[in-house]
Amino acid sequence: MIAPATAEGHAPFRGHRTWYRVTGPSGASGPGKAPLVVLHGGPGCTHDYVLAFADLAAATGRQVIHYDQLGNGRSTHLPDAGANFWTVELFLDELDNLLAHLGIAGGYHLLGQSWGGMLGAEHAVRRPAGLRSLVIANSPASMPLWLEAAAGLRAALPVEVEATLREHEAAGTTDSDEYAKAMRVFYDRHVCRIPWPDEVARTFAAIDEDPTVYHTMNGPSEFHVVGTLRDWTIVDRLDRIASPTLVVSGRHDEATPDAVRPYADRIPGARWQIFEDSSHMPHVEEREACMSAVGAFLDAHDPTP
Repeated sequence: MIAPATAEGHAPFRGHRTWYRVTGPSGASGPGKAPLVVLHGGPGCTHDYVLAFADLAAATGRQVIHYDQLGNGRSTHLPDAGANFWTVELFLDELDNLLAHLGIAGGYHLLGQSWGGMLGAEHAVRRPAGLRSLVIANSPASMPLWLEAAAGLRAALPVEVEATLREHEAAGTTDSDEYAKAMRVFYDRHVCRIPWPDEVARTFAAIDEDPTVYHTMNGPSEFHVVGTLRDWTIVDRLDRIASPTLVVSGRHDEATPDAVRPYADRIPGARWQIFEDSSHMPHVEEREACMSAVGAFLDAHDPTP
């Protein structure tokens, strides 16, 4: 079950609205407990599939804040915005705006999953004064590394599945049902290896309903990245991160060890935990173990009461 929201609202942002959800103590986190802000992936997903992290509200006595990034979910949709609108800087500014709107910029934890971890790292290299700790979950440190990983994982797919994927990618027919079925074979191996909970299914349905951000910045699938993020990297800037950092990935993750390793190697003091029975969603696939690990890390880096 997903913990019910304590509050919901919208933060005004550049004439648009960012929807957010708060779980946990009313008014503020418990004494000495900084709130946790959760950044969803994509770009172009919704908060739904990472709602399991709301477990940490009861487990650690803190507020847990989810939000839908601009263009997605319950935030303002902008289907006619061009590619130059959807930038890393846009989402960094939106995050800063949300922190200010909620009055927590002076002290907070940040957890980003997949693209959310990339965004979280981009936020952390700026060394914001209020960032207490950072959790980077299932995120590549560069898209070239992600694509190398995807090529290796695709090579291990059944021959007929990979042939179908390549055929439709070459023909530009990645919106076909046949491509979707072949894509799901990859996803069931390397995105979520258990039957998809409702909250995960809701996120993928939302992408199908409005793929503007996902298609623009990423591409038609997790492994066919042809969008504006295809050359993104943060590898050479990771040593600027000063906040305590936990890196999380799954043994069967599409974010393979080679794609994740720069975070562990280059962020000073970073700790890396691999969940052996998970792929891209340990928070769903090994929920209890993941929450225990993340909760202990947050507790260790809360401000002194």
